[in-house]
Order: sequence, then structure tokens, then C-alpha cells
Amino acid sequence: MNNIEKALSVATDTKVFEMGRGKLCRVPELFRQLFPGRKAIIISDINLWEVCAETVYQHMQQAKIPCEYFLIPERHFHAEWKYVEMVEEAIRKADAVAISVGSGVINDLCKLSAAHIGQSYLSVATAASVDGYTSFGASISYKGLKQTFDCPAPVALLADVDVLANAPKAMTAAGYADLAAKIPCGAEWMIADLFGTEPIIPEAWHVLQDVLVEQLSNPEGVAAGNPEAIATLFEGLTLSGFAMQAARSSRPASCTDHLFSHYLDMTHHTFNGELQSHGFQVAIGTLTMCAFFDTFLQMDLSMLDVERCVTQWPTLEQEQARAHQLFRNFIDPELGYREITRKYSDADEVRKQLTLVRDNWIDLRDRCRRQVFPFAKMQQLFKTVGAPADPADIGVSRQQLLDMVPFTQLMRWRINLLDLAKRACIYDELVGKVFGKGCAWDVTTDKK
Repeated sequence: MNNIEKALSVATDTKVFEMGRGKLCRVPELFRQLFPGRKAIIISDINLWEVCAETVYQHMQQAKIPCEYFLIPERHFHAEWKYVEMVEEAIRKADAVAISVGSGVINDLCKLSAAHIGQSYLSVATAASVDGYTSFGASISYKGLKQTFDCPAPVALLADVDVLANAPKAMTAAGYADLAAKIPCGAEWMIADLFGTEPIIPEAWHVLQDVLVEQLSNPEGVAAGNPEAIATLFEGLTLSGFAMQAARSSRPASCTDHLFSHYLDMTHHTFNGELQSHGFQVAIGTLTMCAFFDTFLQMDLSMLDVERCVTQWPTLEQEQARAHQLFRNFIDPELGYREITRKYSDADEVRKQLTLVRDNWIDLRDRCRRQVFPFAKMQQLFKTVGAPADPADIGVSRQQLLDMVPFTQLMRWRINLLDLAKRACIYDELVGKVFGKGCAWDVTTDKK
């Protein structure tokens, strides 16, 4: 059984995955098998119409399958709620089953719209740019906030390698960075598993993590647009989505690395007048977490003074006040308050968590060391593939990145490395050794 067959055996939503060269002609037959007697509506955008959406439409016409199309009328757009409403209205009006032809944004718009209607859809990928094609859930900006809405993945995913290999190189580099984020994300899942807040789900873990290093091993080929390298990358992204299906959450694929991206999305960050891609933003979050782990894994928590840490642990009211103060000018001033209230642990629970860390430190440290790439290695991979390797590459200063760190610790209920650092009273030391003089993100090197 190959990687994909194993993944499909644990996937809950997607039943078919086809990838190869010249695969666009397979869309009609696949649609007819999955949705016999139904009408189709192609959902795409004006950028992709001439690239491949029109070809899919022509194949459907030649196969005499009733088919319409709806194109997002803008050249630059993100996954926002207004587009969900547009797509949902188009599908309902056509009384049809959606065929998503696009990358992550189009796919997420179709995914949530189809879920609202109560039916599945077929996804045709156009770039190896994200892991969201087969993920459970859609990441959509709603009322200014980036949110993940629960909804099933497509029943089938088709990927034409020729189309993927011809996608803009920046999109492919973004996909590589999104896949690489699963490296530090996995180590943070180990921490949550030790704490008992989100136990590791073996099916979701092994389907991706067992092959992840191999699928990141050819950045030169990815950068060159080699079809085999692009296919391997896309397989990894697809496996990530299947892992999320198995877990019914994004836990296998994202943690603090993604929260830097969410912060930038919520603050409408642009560089040279352009919104930055999800993968490019995640690249900087991933590098930051690798740097944090470099420092964290040099510490010795086997001698942690648990009782001293517990006596310094703030009350829920103090943490809520900190969240209110930090988020007071944020687009959603209550976000930090809500999330810290959900994940707050009282002193007794913190004592148990830190005792587990202290008593299992050698094992946790060694597993995390095997899991996480050193900062320097990850940075070189990103340079090779053409992904951002410094915050300045996406128009963020190191000081701005430092200022984001407290937000990422508070803006989601999911336990992360920074939560452990807060409990163990090593947070300030950890941050200082990543952003201090001569360190990975030395803030003194910012141009004044």
C-alpha cells in the first residue's frame, strides 16, 4: 500500500485522489462516476480561466455533461466571506455540483459553500501552494478575523502535474513552506500530547510525519519546477490534508507557525502594496518556531523547580487582564480574552503539567530534537526553494515580528511551546535568545 492509499484509508471525506500528467481530461469521467445525472458548475477566477478552467469546461462540454461556470471577477482576492456568499449563490442558482478549479482560496470558498448547501464537490488543483485542498475545514476571513470553519473536504481531488509545474514559482515556494511548517508543528503537538490537552492521534500523525522529511528533501527540484519534485511536494500537501481529515481538526498541520500568518492577515499586512501569501507568511512563523526550539532544546528542564513556577503562575483574572491590555487595539479586542479563558490551567493543573515535563524531559527533548529542523537548516531550505528566509522578505521588521510573539501565545486555545515557556518561567529567556543581539532574529539589525 503506497502513501496515498494509506492516507485514503484514514480519510473521512475524500474517496478519490488522482495525480499525474495530462489529467485534466479525466474530470468528466470522474464527475460522472461521483455525481451521476447531476449538473456541474465550475468555480474559478478570471486569472485561471485561460490557464486551465476553460479547458476543464471544454472537456465537460465534449462529454455532454451539463455544465456552467462562475468566475470570481477580481484578479487579486483572498478567502473572504463575501466570496463565500457569491459562490454559494452561484451553486444554488445553477442547482449544480461544484467543480473547484483553482488553488487554496478557490478551494476553500467551494468547500464552505458546498457544506452550506449540504453536498460535496470535486476539486481540481492548479498549484502546489497549500495543504488545504484535502483538509477538514476552510480558512475564511469573517468580520475581519481569519477563522477556520468546520466543513468536509472534497470527495475527490484531481491534480494535473503539468498544471502544477507551470504555476508561478512563488506559489510553489509557498506550498513548500506550508508543508515545512509541519516540522515544528509536530513538536508542539508532542507538548500538547504530554499535557493531555490534544493527544496525538496515531493515524493522523503517521500518515504525514512518517514521510514528511522525504517530501521536503528536494528543494532544488521544486525550485526548478521539476515535475517529479512538484508531484512529491503536492503529495505531501495532500497527505497533510488527509491527516487533518483523520483528526477532524487542523492540529496535525498547524500551531504557532500559522498564528503569525493569522496575525498578519487580521492586521491586513501588505508588502509593496500586495497582500502576502499564506505560505510566505507561514515561512516566517516556521523559522521563528525553529529558532525557539533551538534555544528551548538547549535548556535542561529535568531540574525544573516546579513549585517555584507554580507560585509565580498568574490567576485566570490576571491572564484575562493581560489579554485585554494586549488586544485592546486589535480588530477583535476580545479575541485574546476568549482564547486564554478556554486554555487557562489552574495552579494544580500547571503543577501536573510541569511535573510531567520535568520527569519526562530527556525523552521529550530527544523526540523534539529528532523532529525539528535547526533554524539554519530550515532557513537554507527556504532560500533554495525561493521562500522567504527573513521577515524583511515579506516586509516585516524583526521588531514587528517580536511584537507579534505575545499575540501568538494568546490568540488561540491550542497549547503551544510559548505556553510551556510561560508555565516554566523561561519565556523571557527564550524570547531574548531568539531576538537578542547576535541571535537568529537580532532586532538590533533592523534598518532604522
